[in-house]
Amino acid sequence: MRHTTSTVPRAAVRGSSLGVIFMALFGMLWAGIGIGGLQGWGSTWLIITAVLVGVTLLSSGISLLVASKQLSQPADSDTRRWRRVWMWFGIIFTIEGAAIGVASAICTTANHFNLLFPVMAIIVGVHFIPLAPLFQIKAHYVTGTLLTLLAIVTLLFVPEHAVLDGHPVITWWLVVGFGSSLILWGTGLMIWLVGKRWVAASLINKEQ
Repeated sequence: MRHTTSTVPRAAVRGSSLGVIFMALFGMLWAGIGIGGLQGWGSTWLIITAVLVGVTLLSSGISLLVASKQLSQPADSDTRRWRRVWMWFGIIFTIEGAAIGVASAICTTANHFNLLFPVMAIIVGVHFIPLAPLFQIKAHYVTGTLLTLLAIVTLLFVPEHAVLDGHPVITWWLVVGFGSSLILWGTGLMIWLVGKRWVAASLINKEQ
């Protein structure tokens, strides 16, 4: 992240807070996919845990968004830059959604629906790569790489189905779902910690 802690504008912290919120929500979505892969086996406590983790991270993102109101307004040039950032984010997000839609249609038509979620993880992972320079968050390179590798390794080395304690499960969903949720939640936590540090440092400089 390029910003120095003494000159962090409100827009940068707001962008970080929205990133945390996205990670919380999509982390819960991927956890739901992993739980679906268990086919009802031992899912109750996992659902509760996933919701608690997701809601906690979501609340943290919202609190960071509220805290950003204490920071100074960005300069006009910075405001224009962030408008461009969110415009490109919208374009990247739209392309990602379209790619997932196409993948869903192909997997369904080919009668290989179980393949969808590993393919979707690859698409999501790839979409993080352009987000790294866009938001100046180098960790997105790591997040995108981990998601992509997780899906590829799963497809190459993990059997599609397995039996756990006599109960059949969809292993691809299980591994990709829980793995992706942990990666996204970990990224969200890191972004939140950086955002909190920005806010604290900016408020200290503001008082001096």
